[in-house]
Amino acid sequence: MRLVGLTVENFRCYVAPISVRFDDLTALVGRNDVGKSTLMEALAIFFETANPDKDDASKNGDPKLMRISCEFDRLPESIVVDAEFPTTLASEYLLSENGTLVVRKTYNGALATPKVSAIEAIARHPTAKGYNDLLALKKADLAKRAEELRVDLKEVDKRANAPVRSAIWASSDDLQLAEVPVSLEAEGGKQAWAALQQFLPTFALFKSDRASTDQDAEAQDPLKAAIREAIKAVEPKLQEVKDYVEAEVKKIAAATVDKLREMDASVAETLDPVVMTKKWDSLFSTSITGDEGIPLNKRGSGVKRLVLLNFFRAQAEKNAAERNSTSIIYAIEEPETSQHPRNQRLLLKALRELAAADGRQVIISTHTPMLARHLPEGDVRFIQRDDAGLRSVDEGSPAISAEIAKSLGVLPDHNVKVFVGVEGPHDISFLTGMARILRAAGEDIPDLEQLEVDGELIFIPLGGSNLAVWSSRLKALNRPELHICDRDNQPPANPKYNDHMAAVNSRPGCLAVVTNKRELENYLHHEAINEFYAANGAAVAFGAPFNDFDDVPQLVAEAVHLASGGAAWAGLEEDKRRKKMRNAKSSLNNGVVARMTADRLNQTDPGNEIRTWFGEVARMIAEFAA
Repeated sequence: MRLVGLTVENFRCYVAPISVRFDDLTALVGRNDVGKSTLMEALAIFFETANPDKDDASKNGDPKLMRISCEFDRLPESIVVDAEFPTTLASEYLLSENGTLVVRKTYNGALATPKVSAIEAIARHPTAKGYNDLLALKKADLAKRAEELRVDLKEVDKRANAPVRSAIWASSDDLQLAEVPVSLEAEGGKQAWAALQQFLPTFALFKSDRASTDQDAEAQDPLKAAIREAIKAVEPKLQEVKDYVEAEVKKIAAATVDKLREMDASVAETLDPVVMTKKWDSLFSTSITGDEGIPLNKRGSGVKRLVLLNFFRAQAEKNAAERNSTSIIYAIEEPETSQHPRNQRLLLKALRELAAADGRQVIISTHTPMLARHLPEGDVRFIQRDDAGLRSVDEGSPAISAEIAKSLGVLPDHNVKVFVGVEGPHDISFLTGMARILRAAGEDIPDLEQLEVDGELIFIPLGGSNLAVWSSRLKALNRPELHICDRDNQPPANPKYNDHMAAVNSRPGCLAVVTNKRELENYLHHEAINEFYAANGAAVAFGAPFNDFDDVPQLVAEAVHLASGGAAWAGLEEDKRRKKMRNAKSSLNNGVVARMTADRLNQTDPGNEIRTWFGEVARMIAEFAA
């Protein structure tokens, strides 16, 4: 399940209901104390990794109706609610008008220790009398209701309640469906909510004001778990040591008592040798020490926070594994805290890659101009407060970007020497990785990663529908532009973005080029693909180079799927095929690119297209600097 929405009401600074939408990567942007952390902590309370307290209820609202609602998509195909009988959320009328699952938790914030007073699904549910409360009825009451409504249950499996409910609902000509709250705390509703628990994402919140030492509890948990696992692996040997030590100690103790008995038998009779042992894991303490022998808690604050952020990730992965959860939400407040401006870009790139992984979402908050100006508009949720104190949440758009720039003081970056337009984040990984490989081979190639870190080169993920928008926006910035577009269409058809390229090429100092092959993945060597997947436990075996217009991500996704023992590719649902192709695309542009070599690129790119693009970047930077 994936989180796509949050609504809070009567919660801290949010009195009236306010909603925010989420994607794979979402950034909550706004000034200090505008309510970004409040939304993060509302999620923590909903997912029960934090508890509400008496100060969470809005002072100007109804404290007994403190509400937190979460909306999910990518729902399970079926759930088992009773008698091992599978049913679906749709057949139980538990889906919203948009086909999503919306769960609302209401808390009584008037209590000293607020408690949940209601858990409901906000769903398009039957409201017709006699059909609106079936989820709350027990088996005997369902049978009685069917009799009252003259519903024939002869052909219905009455061992479970779900088929009985389904038969009753099917008997009505007009269920009068409407979006209403449906209790998830009684009978069928309670069973459905219990069944959904295993599909909920694991939520982990990394707070901005948390401790930054290697003795911090969250940092210690993964290390202590590692100690326990290591001890478990050698437990038989340790038991031998324990038995030997106990036996030797008892021998000496018994001999001591015997000698004492020779001197004073009455004292000796009151003594009984007892050997006390401690748990093995209590013998070990942990700390993270660098190459120079300096513990983490003596390192700079930026290094400490970066390391602990990854401990946080490790702990989240561990918790998800223990819950058998397939999805994780990483909520990170102000990830740029204590980081050098150069590292902020690298950190943001790493978070993008994390969010691109299947079953992973990243939510960050920031009020730092450096980070905000490098976020794609589609990832931004701008939170602001008007003069009356009312909050609003706006999704990214050109107009909102202008408001963000004004609110946070985002200024033009005069260090920029060239914009490189690509179709998406994966293309950035491909180009930076390929430049790194060629530089390592001794070729005179610009260091794209360092140029980006220094702010001299800005990658712009254009995206198909945004090409025209970005084209017009970049024009006003008066900087050289290199746009690298996938051909997509096989000749003699024109490239997919032919009109966009013509517009870019009409501007002075700008150049748009198109791949001679379908897309960048077609420049990867098949042996690099085989090597990467072999190292990661998937035995794929491409024996020959790909054709120029093969759909490489699809071919790889299908091969990996079949290598893992999956069913026929064509039999998979479209959504599952898309997920596997996304995973393949990520692996190709990161792991596989890392296994490319200059010689392999010579084979897949005999016309030196990629090297020519790198040459254009170097030329544009040099000419602009001159």
